[in-house]
Amino acid sequence: MSNNTIYITLGVVFAIYLAIRITSRGKKNNRKSRKFMGDYTRKEKKDNEQ
Repeated sequence: MSNNTIYITLGVVFAIYLAIRITSRGKKNNRKSRKFMGDYTRKEKKDNEQ
């Protein structure tokens, strides 16, 4: 069992890496589409501030 420990550890790290890549890819597409700012309106500046 101790001979395979390094392979098991590398497999777990690789699985975690893949999970992070898949979830971040979905978030990246959401940021690209700008849906999160769809209802954003810019505040108007007051006339007395310069």
